Amino acid sequence: MPRPLRLSPARPLRRAIKVPVWADLALRLSAALALVSLVILIHWLDRAGLKDSHDGQISFLDVVYFTMISITTTGFGDIAPISNQARLIEAVIVTPIRLAVLFIFVGTAYNFVIKRTWENWRMRRIQERLTGHIVVLGFGISGSQAVSELIERGTDPGSIVVLDPSAERLEEAEAMGCNVLEGDASRDDTLIAVRIANASTVLVSAGRDDTSILIVLTVRHLAPHVPISVVVRAEDNEILARQAGANNVINPVRFTGLLLAGSAQGTHVSDYLADLASASGEVQLVERVALPEEVGLSLDALPGRARGLRIQRGGREIGFWQPEAQRIEAGDVIVAVMPTL
Repeated sequence: MPRPLRLSPARPLRRAIKVPVWADLALRLSAALALVSLVILIHWLDRAGLKDSHDGQISFLDVVYFTMISITTTGFGDIAPISNQARLIEAVIVTPIRLAVLFIFVGTAYNFVIKRTWENWRMRRIQERLTGHIVVLGFGISGSQAVSELIERGTDPGSIVVLDPSAERLEEAEAMGCNVLEGDASRDDTLIAVRIANASTVLVSAGRDDTSILIVLTVRHLAPHVPISVVVRAEDNEILARQAGANNVINPVRFTGLLLAGSAQGTHVSDYLADLASASGEVQLVERVALPEEVGLSLDALPGRARGLRIQRGGREIGFWQPEAQRIEAGDVIVAVMPTL
């Protein structure tokens, strides 16, 4: 599934390229210049085998001139190789170098004109058709960890769009194969550029609670029905984040407290909680809509190896121990735990 100005809705996404543009161009031009210099040296050392029909003398300027028209296959004929050695040098040494220089210039033209034009057009087409993608607003510690976990769980990096004002952070996201866009996630035009209304979910982690809440407000304004998860660090801001439109509010400080409390009450509780939250663990929490064949069954009778824990029904949370959990209804959202192996 490869970089940054002021954003507009028409601005294309980017994906990583392995070599910076300036470095790639410098390497190509340096290689071409080195080959041309080598041919000039060869012609100068063998200038006795050349003939100038104009004045009969071969100067250094004549050698440079003959080299350039020879490499570019122009061939005016005013200077020509006349000795067998000079002709052999042209055939065996200069001709392969001439082809190499032509390949460098043709390759450069393809890479910097045709290929990049094609890539920009392709990324615009991808952007125009973005739907069902995951938008990550903020690629700090929490955002980058979330993307890593999503990829580890099998999410295609090409279906993830990362938006962040830091070019350095975006380079990390690009290296992971994600689509990236540099800019301010609280601006309408920036969010429109990543097709926020077509996203399957939005993850917000701006690093500051006030910024994250402002982003949630902007996202909810542009995408009324897209699920939003946000990271806040102050407990007082959790209510504000929900009032702004967040569906899920995650407080890493509170979660850390839960792990610490769990470790105080048992040596394995915190390990199991971390196991549930990570795709690399032996078990994993999953959330999904009830399947047609599950309707009518009890929550503790899910097929396969899943173990039902909770039902979300009409805004209510129903635990596996409650009487309503004895019958799954169409449209129920099931939270279950299942082994990852």
